[in-house]
Parts: sequence; C-alpha cells; structure tokens
Amino acid sequence: MFVVRASGYLFDHQIQYPEWEPPRAKLQHWIQDLGVGGVILLGGSAGELALRSQQLQSFATIPLLIAADIEEGVGQRFSGAIWFPPPMAIGAIYRKDVARALHYAQEMGAITASEALAIGINWVLAPVVDVNNNPLNPVINVRAFGETPEEVSQLASAFIRGAQRFPVLTTAKHFPGHGDTAVDSHLDLPVLPHSPARLGEIELPPFASAIASGVDAVMSAHLLIPAWDIERPATLSYPILTSLLRQELGFEGLIVTDALVMGAIANRYGASEAPVLAVEAGADILLMPVDPAGAIQAVCDAVTEGRISEARIRASVERIWKAKRKVQGSRGDLVSPIPNPLQLASPHALNTSANISRDSLLVHGQVPLPRSTGNLRNLIVVDDVLNCKFLGKLAPAVALPKSLGYQLQLVDHHTPTVALSEAIASISTTQTLLQLFIRGNPFRGSAGLTPVAEDLFKRLLKNAELQALVIYGSPYILEQFLPHLPPDIPCVFSYGQMSEAQAIALEVLFPPQ
Repeated sequence: MFVVRASGYLFDHQIQYPEWEPPRAKLQHWIQDLGVGGVILLGGSAGELALRSQQLQSFATIPLLIAADIEEGVGQRFSGAIWFPPPMAIGAIYRKDVARALHYAQEMGAITASEALAIGINWVLAPVVDVNNNPLNPVINVRAFGETPEEVSQLASAFIRGAQRFPVLTTAKHFPGHGDTAVDSHLDLPVLPHSPARLGEIELPPFASAIASGVDAVMSAHLLIPAWDIERPATLSYPILTSLLRQELGFEGLIVTDALVMGAIANRYGASEAPVLAVEAGADILLMPVDPAGAIQAVCDAVTEGRISEARIRASVERIWKAKRKVQGSRGDLVSPIPNPLQLASPHALNTSANISRDSLLVHGQVPLPRSTGNLRNLIVVDDVLNCKFLGKLAPAVALPKSLGYQLQLVDHHTPTVALSEAIASISTTQTLLQLFIRGNPFRGSAGLTPVAEDLFKRLLKNAELQALVIYGSPYILEQFLPHLPPDIPCVFSYGQMSEAQAIALEVLFPPQ
C-alpha cells in the first residue's frame, strides 16, 4: 500500500533530493524487507530509466508499480522521450476544432503509455482532470485541459482511451478538484469554499467522466472542502474518499493519495498519523510518506490496536493485486515486461507533439520580423535558470537569435534588482526581443516573476525598444500583457516551453531563408 519516491538515476552519488530519495541500500531494504509495493521516479534520461526500473524490479518479490508524473509525456521527466505541450494547449485547440483536439488527446495518451512501458513505467500519474477556472491558480494552471467541465471531461477521457491501448494504469487527479484554488498545496492547505451544488456542477463531472471511461486510479487532493468535511482535507476525509468517491460515484479502482510529504499534509499532521488517517478515509495507496518505515509501522500498529480492520487492509491489497495483474500479466506468477527504450520518439510521436504546438500557437501583430542589424538584444526571463531543463546554449530561444546577431541577457529570481537595473541601463539598444518563460510550477510558483517581467515590458515600451514579445507557458500571462502591446509589435504565444516549442514559435518571427 506504500509507494515511495526514488531517484531515476542509477547511482547514489547522482541523487538530487536526498531528503526524499533514499540511497540504494535503504530503498532495497524498504522493498525487500518492508514490502513497499511501488516507486515513483524522477530524474535521469529515458534510456537510463529503463535500466533503473529493471534494477528496482529485481529487488521485489512481487513486481512493483513504477509510477511517474508524466502529464506532458515521458519526456517531461526523462530526457530523450516525447515532451508534449501541456494539456491546456489541446484545450485551446478544442475551442477551435473539437474533433482535432480529441484526436490529439487520444494520441497523447497512447504515446505516453507506450513510451512509459518502453522504459519500465507501468503507472501513468495522469491525466489531470481539474477544471482550471481560477487564473491565479499557481499549481494546476496549464496542467489542466481547460476551464470548463465539458472540455476537461472530453479531453481527459480521450487521453484515458488512448492510454488503454497499452497495459498501463492511468490516474485522474486531483479529487475532488484542485482547479479553483490560489494556493499551492505543495506549500500550504488550500480551502475550496463552494457549496455541494456548485462542486457537483464544476468540479465533479470530469471525475465522473474519467470513471466512466475506465480510469484505473483516482488521486486525492490536499484540499479542505468545508461543504463536505469541515475538519479534514480530502486526502484524509472519509466523507470525500469513501462516501463520495467510492460509494456515490461508484469508483471501484485504486484511490491513491497525493504525496504525503506536501506541505498541506506534512505541516499539519504527523509523519505517522497522516498515513493512518488516509487509510481510515479510504485510500488504497499512500504516496511518498515522510518516513516510509515509520508510516508502515504506524498502519500495522493501527491494525493491531483495532483502529483499522484487517478487512479494510485486505480490500485495498486486493485492488492493488488486480491492478498489478493488469500491468504485469494474468499469470499467477507476475512477471514485469522487459523495457525497450529503442521504441521511444517515433516519427509519429514527434510529429504529433509538433502539430499540437503549431495548432495551439497564438500570433498577434505583424510577422515575420524584418531582418535587423545594429544593437540587438535577446532578453530572456525565466523563474530559475539553474533549475531549467529547456534552456541551454543550444536551445532555440538562445541559439536562433544569437545566429542573427542578438546579444543574450538572462533574468531570473537570482538576479539582484540593482544589478538588473544597471545591466539594462548600461546596454544601448534600439531593438529587444523579449522572451518570457512563465507558467505554474509545483513547489516553485512563478507569482514573483510576473512583476519583474511586467516592469521590463513597460520599460522597453516606454523607451521604444521592444521589437517583439514571445511568451512560453501560461495564457493568463498573455492576457496581462496583450492589452498594452501596440498592434504593430508582434507577439507569439506558445503553451510549450521545451526546445521544439521554442523553435516553432520563433519560426513565426524568423522564418528560415
């Protein structure tokens, strides 16, 4: 019933988050001796993960569920595989062409599932079925398919249908709906103050649709919803997980908690008490407990003391066993398939991702840009350049302007305010390409980045130095900037931030000659 976090890298010295990712010996002990049933992975290349997943399976007597947060494709987490634009890009296409969007969502599900299996992942922690109807949401944002229950329901169900072509588990998250919040539950506990009628109208329909489509798991949200439970967040709430999800909505699959290390739970409930409360509430799988060994002992003690019945544990284990049979074969002796990373990044998969980027691109103003000479600047704003997988010297956002004579200047939250002002003032320029990488990110909301970008934008406009604006990420940022942009200055918006999305966006401004 426990799924622990581990590094996707092969060797202990490569571990990047030692607080959450145990060294090999401890991980092997948890799996072999304590009976941990699954692992969630982050980090490493796709090819490396194929070896890592086989190593982890070799530790286990009963094959593991190996999971990853791959809402935007396997390449979002593991380099070399396909990294799709975020789901909201398909939502934007849906509003123009429903049939095309449904096709893209289904292909995205199928490609994600296929590539997951190719590297040993059998549990896809996607799709997000939250309705992002709050533009200030710092954590769901473009991870959602859209802002209405209809488009989210249709597209998430299409993703699930696509993934069902392959023996992987899918996951609808974050129940009963994290879209209308302005607090990141990784950091604190959001409150959803709506009435049961409103929740039934907006938040619940996509989950009901996902359940009807055969989703394998539903992940709980760390939200307090007083209309249903005034005392405990959804992850720890019997009325929400059992009465509502299991009984009223009729869900028979796996109920999995969101990560128990997240601030909304970890900061309020003990490392041992939270897992027990989650089991009491109806959770089958406890994801990323703060102290796995202590949490396992706490649940065992709760059974010994009569707080949790053996029948309650047995019901969860039977659901987990059923899920493992689905992904590892119907034979009594479960056997994990052997990964084959050579199946990654097929031409069809690459084209599908590129087509989603192109079809969701938004362009305003006069394009392409006339070729210029003189003082040219490529000013890039990103939340954290030190923790950025999509920007490097070969990234199109950097390399293409450089080839055309633009001088690079990078700004992030590490840039001191005084140094930023001096650097901008010291460069005598007549034309600036301003590129903004801003979207919601778990654990590192970008709220503080937007004022910096706005200040640069206004200063460039005032000095008549803004040549073009490119925004990668959140359409809500575009909505803030666009009303102030003169119609003759081009603006290109891309939902995706990865290299392929950069190249497609910049081709609009600088077509190949």
